[in-house]
Amino acid sequence: MAEGERSRPIDPSLFSWPSSQPTLFGTRCVRCESVAFPTGPSCTYCGSTEVECIELPRRGTLWAWTIQRFMPKAPYLSSETEATFKPFGVGYVELPGAVRVETRLTEADPAKLRIGAEMELVIYTHRIEADGTRIMNYAFAPRRDQP
Repeated sequence: MAEGERSRPIDPSLFSWPSSQPTLFGTRCVRCESVAFPTGPSCTYCGSTEVECIELPRRGTLWAWTIQRFMPKAPYLSSETEATFKPFGVGYVELPGAVRVETRLTEADPAKLRIGAEMELVIYTHRIEADGTRIMNYAFAPRRDQP
């Protein structure tokens, strides 16, 4: 971003920002050791309130995917309009030793997506507010260094 530009995460409890190596935040249960995303006040598996916030791995594998070919309905809020909307990938990325994360994908070409592909967390501009503040969100991109 250029000097003087402002940005903030779409939700500060989702990921670290600003950061040169951003990570998603998850919750690990102290009792059953289950991991969940996004964070929450209790374990989604056993109900315990003994949970701790953890940083999730930045890399994982594509577990399943599809292409979103229509503009999401309200309350979805982005800088897109029906006229400027472009299809995007949506998938589950399995983060090793942690959890599967439902996520937007940076790739929308079905020929370039495959189950088992290595993926990496990226932060992108989801929308720009009227005052110029960039609202940042997370997505996963195919790793560039794989065949």
